[in-house]
Amino acid sequence: MTGGAGPADALLAGIVLLGSCVQWLTGMGFALVAVPALILLLGPAEGVVLANCAAGAISVVGLAGGWRRVRLRAMVPLCVAAACTVPAGTWLTRRLPEPLLLLVMGSLVTVAVLLVMRGARVPALHGTRGAVVAGAAGGFMNSAAGVGGPPVSLYAVNAGWTVREFVPNAQFYGVVVNAFSVGTNGVPELEAAQWASVIVAMTVGAAVGRGLAGRIPEERARLLVLGLALAGGASAVGKGVWGL
Repeated sequence: MTGGAGPADALLAGIVLLGSCVQWLTGMGFALVAVPALILLLGPAEGVVLANCAAGAISVVGLAGGWRRVRLRAMVPLCVAAACTVPAGTWLTRRLPEPLLLLVMGSLVTVAVLLVMRGARVPALHGTRGAVVAGAAGGFMNSAAGVGGPPVSLYAVNAGWTVREFVPNAQFYGVVVNAFSVGTNGVPELEAAQWASVIVAMTVGAAVGRGLAGRIPEERARLLVLGLALAGGASAVGKGVWGL
């Protein structure tokens, strides 16, 4: 997204601020909330790579205080599997026409959100095999649609992890998978002023999210994140269908 100022830039900053806020509020959700809006605003390719950059940066900062709680034995197969499937997601985004890509991305987000909302129990997501399946799905989805967290969330549900256990491991996974995704997808073509507004929005969103974290019940915040993501995914599907 080069050139262009005013309302579009303000909207970009607002999307990033909201995504950063919910990430710090709930420990997840930047990509779920921001990606559908970013791909509608910037286009599928630019929206995904910006989400990869922002989500990766947020995960790095979040992991700084919780890295001792990372379960490396579980995370190694998750991350290795993700690294193997990230190139496939990148290949897909570069081959599909934009309307079809919007349809695919919106569908992936929508299905992932519905599965997480149901807390689906999937026998294939147990043990090391489950980690490989979840990691592979997450890596593909992260590079193709910018949303790699839901498969890891489902793995955590099936492994019986608590929220306290899940958050640092999800952040570790976010650092790794987004680094691979940025490595294959590249970085978005934003102007310096746009990058500055994105960084400011991430910082403000983090401050707001931290301030609200103790005031909003976790379940209510989680439902808000999933509801916003579901609406965004459905909008992307609608725009994709309209453009076919």
